[in-house]
Amino acid sequence: MTILVTAATGNLGRLVVDSLIARGADPASIVAGARDTAKATDLAGRGVRVAELDYDRPETVAAAVDGVDAVLLISGSEVGRRVDQHKAVIDAAKDAGVSKFVYTSAPKATTSALVLAPEHKATEELIAAAGLPAVILRNNWYTENYAGNVAQASATGVLAASVGDGRVASASRADFADAAAVVLLEDGHTGEVYELGGDVAWTFSDLAAALAELTGRPVEYTALSTEEHAAALEEAGLDSGTIGFVTALDAGIRDGALADTDGTLARLIGRPTTPLLEGLRAIA
Repeated sequence: MTILVTAATGNLGRLVVDSLIARGADPASIVAGARDTAKATDLAGRGVRVAELDYDRPETVAAAVDGVDAVLLISGSEVGRRVDQHKAVIDAAKDAGVSKFVYTSAPKATTSALVLAPEHKATEELIAAAGLPAVILRNNWYTENYAGNVAQASATGVLAASVGDGRVASASRADFADAAAVVLLEDGHTGEVYELGGDVAWTFSDLAAALAELTGRPVEYTALSTEEHAAALEEAGLDSGTIGFVTALDAGIRDGALADTDGTLARLIGRPTTPLLEGLRAIA
């Protein structure tokens, strides 16, 4: 079986390639799609076939998908443009008649009020409309998303956010990458929608405690209102669009958008997910 991994030079994509090979996939059976193929020379050196794949250039997508059996569509990073970009991959996969299509979505994408959910919801609807034999991986937050908080806490001893007592069932990217590799390689997952999260849903007080242990200095969680958070971000020089986006994300966390965890990720990968402190330590 030939597997195409889109965005293969990104943080998640590289880990998926690593996991596929570790789980026994022949490197020659993996196609690494990359906008800039020069960034994939290390993958080519491992025997992986590299193909140009630019979400904004459908002709490159069609060429990369041609002849492959399975496709992993790693969601794009350009918020506001992702639906059209994803559609290029979906259309190419449909035309190529792939036997499995895997997509990295967001938690409860079709019903969530999370600010990032609408583009994922629209993508899932496009996949369904195309009739692709699909597996939807609704990934919770990556622990690596908090890399900036490690540096900030080390410098200031403060973790400030407007998430209230909201919880986040994060896991490390490697955990989610392993899940993608499992469903790509194994039979029996087609048609499933997996809600994936870490084994523990932690609060920002828990995050502050982990940061304190990691940095060796006291770290206090300061719970801000949305208005206080917006004012602090404005004082830090952020533009209004970014401020609105950040505070909307925190509001989603406060309202429980990332709190659910039922062990599905751990069951898929056959091991516990990476604990918060361990994931943060890997970042540092």
